[in-house]
Amino acid sequence: MPLFLLIAALLIEAAAGYPDALFRAIGHPVVWIGGLIGWLDRMLNREGSAPALRRVAGVAALLLALAAAVVPAAALQTEAFNTLPSALALLLLAVLASSLLAQRSLYAHVRDVAAGLEHGGLAGGRAAVSRIVGRNPNMLDEAGVARAAIESLAENFSDGVVAPAFWCAVLGLPGIAAYKAANTADSMIGHRTPRHAAFGWAAARFDDVVNLPASRLSAIWLALAAVLLPGGSPLAALRTVARDAGKHRSPNAGWPEAAMAGALGLRLNGPRVYGSTRVEDAWMGEGRADAGPADIRRALALYRLACAIQLAAAVALAVTLLG
Repeated sequence: MPLFLLIAALLIEAAAGYPDALFRAIGHPVVWIGGLIGWLDRMLNREGSAPALRRVAGVAALLLALAAAVVPAAALQTEAFNTLPSALALLLLAVLASSLLAQRSLYAHVRDVAAGLEHGGLAGGRAAVSRIVGRNPNMLDEAGVARAAIESLAENFSDGVVAPAFWCAVLGLPGIAAYKAANTADSMIGHRTPRHAAFGWAAARFDDVVNLPASRLSAIWLALAAVLLPGGSPLAALRTVARDAGKHRSPNAGWPEAAMAGALGLRLNGPRVYGSTRVEDAWMGEGRADAGPADIRRALALYRLACAIQLAAAVALAVTLLG
């Protein structure tokens, strides 16, 4: 069942995404869980507490966030199959699971950066990229804007598409719900800031663990997609992963970013500025650093192929298990 749930959810999300009207009416599950995590941060993360106590409080906050996601998802999954015909139950659960995937929205946000550069110049590109990255857009030239968009596409392919798909395939609706809760917790409290260094420790470490299989899978999907992309280089993608993935500050983000860099013949990552702080990250890839909007569009083509390969792999696995 989980594989068929995933296949249906991927198709629904690719076709329809999460409608804006629905978001305006009821919000989004990630926003709901984010609201809970924000409340837990305010209630449990006491400034005057010792670091050890704040770390324990952070563990409790993570467990509560996971429970808030998993318990209703498991109840819905059980109730759907107990009360509805199997096909209808699967469709209902797939619609719910599709809201926790980001194939379509990620494509749209990165495409907007290419369009911003093409039609609004550097100012348009900076405005669009500021909506998807945390670095200071005013410190980016056109090549920096393009690289930031491509890097975000690669990293979020893993975090927003492959990882939720993987956990859906393993554990069904509770699996994808648990993953999104963990990933949201990491994005909100898993940073090495004075406020969250101790409180966010559990969220950051847990997110590293649950993203580990997907980051490796995402590199494989991108390398395979490079076979189908005109001018793409699957061998360079694999070589770049082997050489550069471990240079990234994240134990996971380097895998899809290195694969993307190698496949497209680009140089990604490297030094960047967050707020007013310059971070000296290592470069990935041996290609050009002077990327532009055309490179963003090639990255989007590679991304779409990788999404299709992931879907095909799910279908092939489901057929194999049925046989």
